[in-house]
Amino acid sequence: MLYHRRYDHSTDAPWVVFVHGAGGSSAIWHRQLRPFKDRYNVLMVDLRGHGGSQHREDEAVALTYTFDDVARDVLDTLDTLGIDRAHFVGISLGSIVIRTISELAPERVASMILGGAIVRLDVRSRMLVGAGTLVRRVVPFLWLYKLFAWIIMPRRRHRASRLAFVAEAKRVARREFLRWWRLTAEVNPLLRFFRERDTGLPTLYVMGEEDYLFLPPVEQVV
Repeated sequence: MLYHRRYDHSTDAPWVVFVHGAGGSSAIWHRQLRPFKDRYNVLMVDLRGHGGSQHREDEAVALTYTFDDVARDVLDTLDTLGIDRAHFVGISLGSIVIRTISELAPERVASMILGGAIVRLDVRSRMLVGAGTLVRRVVPFLWLYKLFAWIIMPRRRHRASRLAFVAEAKRVARREFLRWWRLTAEVNPLLRFFRERDTGLPTLYVMGEEDYLFLPPVEQVV
């Protein structure tokens, strides 16, 4: 089971599950926690290799994993806690995890709120991923995170977001970074599959107007 934090409001209140992105942890949701836990039952999970889930015993032998594996981790945690159905809120790569959950177990998903959603990698994104793949074993991974943070959020007013992005990445071991990086190989085929299938589930995209890498594909999908 994943490391998690739960906040129970009442037995009849809906559950909201927060899913962070690669290099983060459930700590990124601290600004959302108070308003949500006042109205809903809230579950915040740390995905495998992140935050409190870094030292799970079964990960010691897992050299690689897929988005299906990561999504099933979340579903297994819900099973253990007895949560049958929930609203899911995700950011960045967490949006892909949630979308994967909606394919594996659509009956468990009441709705999806996808922030900074990734629905397609354009040429620039693919070049960025390709360059990172070539140098990931020789360049300190924090250098890559800092470079990616600057590319994704280049403006002066983005500085606080860049610093938060890198601060969370410092908590991820290099071993886990390489495992998550391998997931990028399946991103484009997976996203293509998602675009061809309409889940029929209520879905809200929350995007920034200056998210020049990922906003245009979301606008096209919508």
